[in-house]
Amino acid sequence: MTQYSLTPLALIVPALAAVPLAGCQTAQAPPQPDPPAFVEAACGGCHAVEPPFLSPNPESPSFAAIANREGLSEDTLADWLADAHNYPEMMDFDLTREQVDEIAAYMITLRREGYTPDS
Repeated sequence: MTQYSLTPLALIVPALAAVPLAGCQTAQAPPQPDPPAFVEAACGGCHAVEPPFLSPNPESPSFAAIANREGLSEDTLADWLADAHNYPEMMDFDLTREQVDEIAAYMITLRREGYTPDS
């Protein structure tokens, strides 16, 4: 009569059980950074500044919609934000250069390949 030892099998089975799970993981989008603290107060009354990007004012584009405009760069956005004379009347406020740079840097993180605005 032959005796079999279960010890090697007992060590292998748990290790093999984890193998299929490794292949089932899906790639996830990088975590979305939070907007600068002042942005919600300064911009959030009209614009959606973070996901799920539903603007309180339907006439105001979300930050994601702005960030994904063709030809927009962090520099062109910062230049526009720095020039308070080009704001629509309801955006009549001044931003410091530091705030301008923080908003532009944050908004550029919202760019997505294949972005399509919600209708």
